[in-house]
Amino acid sequence: MLSQAPASSSQTTIDSAPLNSFHKRLTLFSSGGPFLDGYILAIIGIALVQIIPNWQMNDWWNGLIGASALIGVFLGGLIFGNITDKIGRKLMYTIDLVAIIVFSIMQFFVQEPWQLFVLRLLIGVAVGADYPIATALVAEFVPSNWRARLLGGLNAMWFVGATVAAFVGYWLLSFEDGWRWMLLSSAVPAVLILIARATIPESPHWLVGKGRHQEALDILRKTIGEGATLDGITAHDPSAAKLSTKKAFGLVLTGGYLHRVVFISIFWTCTIVTLFSIYAFGPQILALFNLQSGDEANIGYGLINLFFLVGNVVALLVVDKLGRRPVLIWGFILSGVGLVFLAVFPNAPLAMIALAFAFYAIFNGGPSILEWIYPNELFPTKVRATAVGLCTGTSRIGAAIGTFATPLALTHLGLSGTMWIAAGIALLGAAASYFMAPETKGQNLEEAAALHV
Repeated sequence: MLSQAPASSSQTTIDSAPLNSFHKRLTLFSSGGPFLDGYILAIIGIALVQIIPNWQMNDWWNGLIGASALIGVFLGGLIFGNITDKIGRKLMYTIDLVAIIVFSIMQFFVQEPWQLFVLRLLIGVAVGADYPIATALVAEFVPSNWRARLLGGLNAMWFVGATVAAFVGYWLLSFEDGWRWMLLSSAVPAVLILIARATIPESPHWLVGKGRHQEALDILRKTIGEGATLDGITAHDPSAAKLSTKKAFGLVLTGGYLHRVVFISIFWTCTIVTLFSIYAFGPQILALFNLQSGDEANIGYGLINLFFLVGNVVALLVVDKLGRRPVLIWGFILSGVGLVFLAVFPNAPLAMIALAFAFYAIFNGGPSILEWIYPNELFPTKVRATAVGLCTGTSRIGAAIGTFATPLALTHLGLSGTMWIAAGIALLGAAASYFMAPETKGQNLEEAAALHV
């Protein structure tokens, strides 16, 4: 049941409303998807420490299992983002979590590498479906002066999930077949998130886009105040309800929106290729930096997670003050400096290795939070989830290729060569952002999504 917002005698719009308890609950419950994504990807990195010797897996299966969830995210985002624009945010908001719970439990019983690959692929599909749903709901409900911080906060929860997974995995490594319990454990937060999300209503922006004005107004009055109006929400587009899948993708893949899809896909891919490789194979990579003890490598893995989280928090505090462009561009440049050091000095003292990883992780926070801000700001309501799903999917293809290739690169190119590739990817992200990134600071959702001729 929705909690009643304080009554107001003055008119209130979504963009002018003060931040209230509903906005905070919505953001917290929506952050469950990124939390699960971070948890699921990070936990496999530790589980593989036991799985590889138990199953005697080669580099190919190692890479495939590490990348399987990312391939699934590509499929889930691509397919279910468009479905979400057609049937609404709320229904898909719960279905995807049921799938994550079921497939997480099934992982406990796998006996062959291909079985684990398939299940993690399906989990990835469900996670990919959640991304455009949850982020669209937050973008379409929260006031404009809080939008960047709350959307960026969703991404910060990815690192919270990864950090929790690192320490859960480290604890379970001490048990025989602990990897089975690691993979099963993702069902626990999924159940809690599923229960919590039952209280979240449909998006007013989506309802207005379908011509259901009274429903949208009733929800706004319950969530932001009795004086709520529909001002600031794009008027009903009669063609939106009948927008076919082909036309929806056509809209985001032509003209100015295509330029935005290309920009987001490039910067998002450059942000996560190295990041996801570190998460999927963190203990193995750190062991190569002379952290020969399994405990040392796994503890270092957990600390890197904390550095990533700190970087996200810092970026959230400055993104509305400095603007999107400088946070993105300088984030890529400075995180690349850390990677260059690791490439040049792979045998440096432990303290310097730790500092370089911390430098990379902290400044990666800028590009990381913008993964959720830019895609939701740059597209109109009727295709927002379609566009977010498409951008999520394309970024995950690059990340999946990078994750699959990481163990092969470490074997054939060595640690230094692999880090040079990572630094080059950061430089590419900086260059693409410099030439393509728009500035949406201070704009409401409709202004940010509009194409300026």
